[in-house]
Amino acid sequence: ADYLAEDEMVFGVSINGDHRAYPLRIMGWHEMFNDTVGGVDLALAYCTLCGAGILFESRLPDRPEPFMFGSSGLLYRSNKLMFDRQTDSLWNQFTGRPVSGALVDSGIELKIRPVVVSDWATWRRDHPDTKVLSLETGHRRDYGSGAVYRDYFASPELMFPARVDQRRLAQKDRVFGIRTVGAAKAWPLATFRGGRVINDQIGDLPLVLIGDADRRTVRAYRRGNGRFRTGDAPNTLSGPGGTWTVGEENLLGPAGEKLARMPGHIAYWFAWNNYLGPASELAGER
Repeated sequence: ADYLAEDEMVFGVSINGDHRAYPLRIMGWHEMFNDTVGGVDLALAYCTLCGAGILFESRLPDRPEPFMFGSSGLLYRSNKLMFDRQTDSLWNQFTGRPVSGALVDSGIELKIRPVVVSDWATWRRDHPDTKVLSLETGHRRDYGSGAVYRDYFASPELMFPARVDQRRLAQKDRVFGIRTVGAAKAWPLATFRGGRVINDQIGDLPLVLIGDADRRTVRAYRRGNGRFRTGDAPNTLSGPGGTWTVGEENLLGPAGEKLARMPGHIAYWFAWNNYLGPASELAGER
């Protein structure tokens, strides 16, 4: 993967010790991948206009084969619609639900898995055995650094107008969002400048969030009744009983305790606000 510069961004996925990196400069062209990581069938749907890469489990318990997804080229409220190749139904990328075709009203909602955005140097340092996408995709694209959507990503403007509450955040400010049963919450990415550790909660569920705004990196974990602060070494936190290790699937405690990671993702504020609106809390609101 010598084509990647150290500061280039990747989507990082790690399941059962299997580590994969998917460079945004490739994903920006294709907006989907279907893969199996650590024995789990997955699809990552990247809406470039929304700035959101969301990782879904693509296999449902009652279906013999995982869904295989593609990008339809269609949009709804500036959000990409993906389609499954089995039924040609259209799916909302932001919700993981079918919105048109044979699967409408089926009650299907894809399970969200954790994914992280990271610069390549940090991901490779933490996962030296990672695999990474090759430029040999079978397609002719300009996969050069910054080639895809360069003007859009650099601009504060949207490609299409959207209704968005901009009293606290501008429409293309980035947030890290989590959705659980009955609750949703977003944290402005800017609050993680300097590598902050935030003890917070979503609904009644206590969380600890570890982030780095410059790398667009945020990970969130259940924290039980404990509270955490920055550790003395990279990828560590100081918490109940001593030093905890930041893992991709769990926070690992000094006595072998495990606190599970929560699925979440980065998005532009306009997309999160557009789809969740008053159903989501914005961190810091009173």
